[in-house]
Amino acid sequence: MGKGPGLYTEIGKKARDLLYKDYQTDQKFTLTTSSPTGVAITSAGTKKGDLFLADVNTQLKSRNVTTDIKVDTSSNLFTTITVDEPAPGLKAIFGFRVPDQRSGKIELQYLHEYAGISSSIGLTANPIVNFSGVLGTNVLALGTDISFDTKTGNFTKCNAGFSFTNADLIASFALNEKGDSVNASYYHIVNPSTNTAVGAEVTHSFSTNVNTITVGTQHALDPLTTIKARVNNAGKASALIQHEWRPKSLFTISGEVDTKSIDKSPKVGLALALKP
Repeated sequence: MGKGPGLYTEIGKKARDLLYKDYQTDQKFTLTTSSPTGVAITSAGTKKGDLFLADVNTQLKSRNVTTDIKVDTSSNLFTTITVDEPAPGLKAIFGFRVPDQRSGKIELQYLHEYAGISSSIGLTANPIVNFSGVLGTNVLALGTDISFDTKTGNFTKCNAGFSFTNADLIASFALNEKGDSVNASYYHIVNPSTNTAVGAEVTHSFSTNVNTITVGTQHALDPLTTIKARVNNAGKASALIQHEWRPKSLFTISGEVDTKSIDKSPKVGLALALKP
């Protein structure tokens, strides 16, 4: 385990990755090439039904500055500039999107042995200000995540959560949507040698009185092949197999079936990521 509690986004992240990461029902292809000078170009294409989406991302690294420039099929230009460690534990991120003139944003992240802080502000006349902070250690952490719209004078987001971590399990609890929903998650490493783990997530909405329960597991068949499976209380079951056929090049096939509507055809997704 690393030192410090990390940022607020890391609360419950292990369980979310186990239950949702790499699952998809689309077809996706990603190709990354890099040069000795530190320039990396990533081309990605995704087919969603009859719709095809693509983007090209160019990443340039120079000392502690990383610049990402991405162009997509909708003619949007995304630019992100990240400065690592201008001061110990500090990271500065500046981003904007063209042609959206209101998309400019600057973010500062600070990691300490007993705290993790992230604050961002939009570069507009009436910006949205976001602040998240976590206090604690790598064992027990308590944090909050809030956003304030200076134009309307309202809080657009107000979340709070905590997590507990030991050698083989992580438990977290969060109060989201301004107190309208609660989320509890659990991640447990069963066998580190085979990367076998189980996880669960329970969400309750007070306004709709709806509960959502998702449980899942993962297991490494060998050092290069991993299988995952999950099911929720709505009857949707998913599974995937991912194979690293060469270093950092992954092939993933996943499927989803609605067990409460067996007349519906299963959904199948394919993903291929190549990194020479």
